[in-house]
Amino acid sequence: MNTFNLKKISGLIQKGIALTVLVSAICTPSYAYDRTEVKIGVVGENNEYWNPIIKKLADEGVKVELVRFSTYPLPNRALEDGEIDLNAFQTGAFLKTESDENGYHLKAIGTTIIAPLGLYSKKIKDITEIKEGDTLTVPSDPITTGRALRLLESAGYLKLKADAGYLPGESDIIENPKNLKFYWVDAANSYGTLDDVTAAFINGGYAVDRGLTPDKDAIYIEKTEGWGLENPFVNVIASRESDKDNELFLHIVDLYHTKEVADIIKTSYKGAFIPAFTYSK
Repeated sequence: MNTFNLKKISGLIQKGIALTVLVSAICTPSYAYDRTEVKIGVVGENNEYWNPIIKKLADEGVKVELVRFSTYPLPNRALEDGEIDLNAFQTGAFLKTESDENGYHLKAIGTTIIAPLGLYSKKIKDITEIKEGDTLTVPSDPITTGRALRLLESAGYLKLKADAGYLPGESDIIENPKNLKFYWVDAANSYGTLDDVTAAFINGGYAVDRGLTPDKDAIYIEKTEGWGLENPFVNVIASRESDKDNELFLHIVDLYHTKEVADIIKTSYKGAFIPAFTYSK
């Protein structure tokens, strides 16, 4: 083979390589994120609505790991300590209380769901059947306590101080006409008391984990209004304050706020979780 042909073949090969690189660059999405792995802390086993988000991020070259914790408030400590990158398990009010009490530097960067608090019972079918001296289980964390007392007030069983705010405590009760007794437990243990009390307040996530259907099984359930970050009872995605503007983390919020995720929440959880966001896609 002569020199001319060798040069010609060499030139064609170089052009082919250049064309391949160009086509690859055009066809392969470019995501300039600061990491390729994200750990998200969650509580409980029911997290199916994360599946489409995990898949989409995998297509973008980002691996998402859901790190499951057994109870509140472990994911906040893990986030503060840098063991995980985000968490998604709590209301904005719980996040604020945790941060204030423990000096955490955490920030809500997006909404996820509202998990209505429900009152459940094995002994009565309706809240109006509560009678004099009955015992009710109430989760002892300040957020759920406040929500439970507000629910009882809305049903006419308690009167609370006018200045109690949205998170009243036991000391804010000024009238208890039926002399109701309260059994205080960790939120994760509320379901286990149903055999021993008249009724128990159970958080939405724990209710689902125990096979309850809030729309059907709750004898009284919290009404939900508004779903912005200003609503203290909306669940949120939280990051460290230093990461609140992280492009990838905000992208995760955007991927959560889609019709696909909303449909999974609506169909899978039967009122236990309600999408707390609007979406256009």
